[in-house]
Amino acid sequence: MKKIIGLVICFFTFLNLGNAQDLRITPNGRYFENSEGEPFFWLGDTAWELFHRLNQEEAKLYLQTRAKQGFTVIQAVILAERDGVKTPNANGNLPFHNLDPTQPNEAYFAHVDFIIEEANRLGLTMGILPTWGDKIFSANPGAGPLIFDSVNAKTYGRFLGERYRNSDLVWILGGDRMVANEEVAQIWDAMAKGLEEGDENRHLTTFHPRGFSSSSDALDNPEWLDFNMYQSGHEKKFLEVYRFARKDLALRPQKPTVDGEPAYEDIPVKFWKYMTFKSGEFADKVDEKGNIRDQSVFPEGFFTGYDVRVLAYWDMLAGVAGYTYGNNAVWQMHMEGEVFVIPTLTDWKGALERPGAESMKYFRRFFEEINFTKIISNQNLILSENPENEDQIRAAIASDGSYVIVYLAKPREVKLDLTEMTGDKLQGIWYNPRNGKKTAIKKLKPSSSLSLQPPTSGPEEDWVLLIQDKDQIKD
Repeated sequence: MKKIIGLVICFFTFLNLGNAQDLRITPNGRYFENSEGEPFFWLGDTAWELFHRLNQEEAKLYLQTRAKQGFTVIQAVILAERDGVKTPNANGNLPFHNLDPTQPNEAYFAHVDFIIEEANRLGLTMGILPTWGDKIFSANPGAGPLIFDSVNAKTYGRFLGERYRNSDLVWILGGDRMVANEEVAQIWDAMAKGLEEGDENRHLTTFHPRGFSSSSDALDNPEWLDFNMYQSGHEKKFLEVYRFARKDLALRPQKPTVDGEPAYEDIPVKFWKYMTFKSGEFADKVDEKGNIRDQSVFPEGFFTGYDVRVLAYWDMLAGVAGYTYGNNAVWQMHMEGEVFVIPTLTDWKGALERPGAESMKYFRRFFEEINFTKIISNQNLILSENPENEDQIRAAIASDGSYVIVYLAKPREVKLDLTEMTGDKLQGIWYNPRNGKKTAIKKLKPSSSLSLQPPTSGPEEDWVLLIQDKDQIKD
């Protein structure tokens, strides 16, 4: 485990700073902080094909947009899913000579260098997957090819660790796969060991598993696993993501957990049920730009910005250390006129400012205006009927009782028990997660039964309720 350093409670502005973070885990084992002891809010984006598909100017556009929107982590894969070992990158370079992980191609990695340096310059931490999981044996084969064993995996890991020792990043092993057997586990262990040797144990490491599972399901808590990551996935709207957080946070020793791949904005719900992944299967259902024209082939619809926002707040109030947004066109860096991997609604550039992505700035801003490292999930605060469906209300209280947060995916009256809060003077606001605007609530007092109604009740008009001990609010 990386050294855990003391927590300095600090409130910082909504601003990306171009300095290295050197992330560490807070003493309570649940969140991240930087080298200055400041809480680090993980707001990620899945840009899996960033290194492979974009040239320098395109990468700069992408990174600048995400930095402006308030993202803090960019998750990308060096050996990408879309035939990333045998299909050259945007500059025409392959990652290895002779498909050999011990023979890296300097031209390919110079491009990776550029993107990491540009991201760090913009204040973005890179979440780097050394390889997608299909380059190692699994029960779910992909483009591959299978190129790793426990010897060359360690060599490759050491190469990456040494090369990016001074970069602002975390390592993410796995790549949408579970661990098939002990031999595969040894390969991942060897790669992790190589990374640690190469970067002198400077960076945190986790594992990105298959959908609807966590790294805690894929691995038996290896020494190198500094925090857990789950992929709640793309199965349904209003997925109970808080169950993953609850399971991971109950494990001991306690580690932070992150939803590293929830439902993507603009991806078809349960897409695998309605497609074969065969070449040309949607040829008669796309428009001239290569996007899906006939959306009826996916009868459960597409995830919207509202859908991904619901998951973000449900995750955060369950006590996760971070949330990773994603867009279907962006992860695959789908370009106008080409064939998609999973049917898209727009190209990657057109997807950058979709409503869900834009709302993430307000998501981050809300939690950075309080000390989010105090969040303790507490459903007992809710006295209203609270079914586990789209009407689910999520609630959390600060560990010292200084605030209560309630999230209503569907606006309705909520009845709360506030007797666990501190102070005799309370201040409340309704926070609009769609635009960041606040509506003050007057005359609040600690109560065993307080009923409140959000300002509006239209479709997809979710609301966040924040009630604070007035004496503990800092300017």
